[in-house]
Amino acid sequence: MVSSTHEHREYVRRHKFSVPVSKEAVEQDWVPRGYSCDLFVDPPGKEWRDFTHEQDELVVVVSGHMQFTIDQEVVQLEPGDECFIPAGK
Repeated sequence: MVSSTHEHREYVRRHKFSVPVSKEAVEQDWVPRGYSCDLFVDPPGKEWRDFTHEQDELVVVVSGHMQFTIDQEVVQLEPGDECFIPAGK
């Protein structure tokens, strides 16, 4: 699940949402913070190289695992983890 707008101070919040992650729980948390909520599914092994976000985004892993690199820091995400990706990253 991905979203946009507003500013955050830390990149990852572990176990932010209980598993199984529900879209309703994410929306209840994000909408008051000024974010929308959509579901995106990437195939296993998908890599987004040299991709820059035009606006702030939040990502929550629903199932599987994800790896991000933000400011040269590699971040591994598990289901229920939330990751903030600042605009321009």
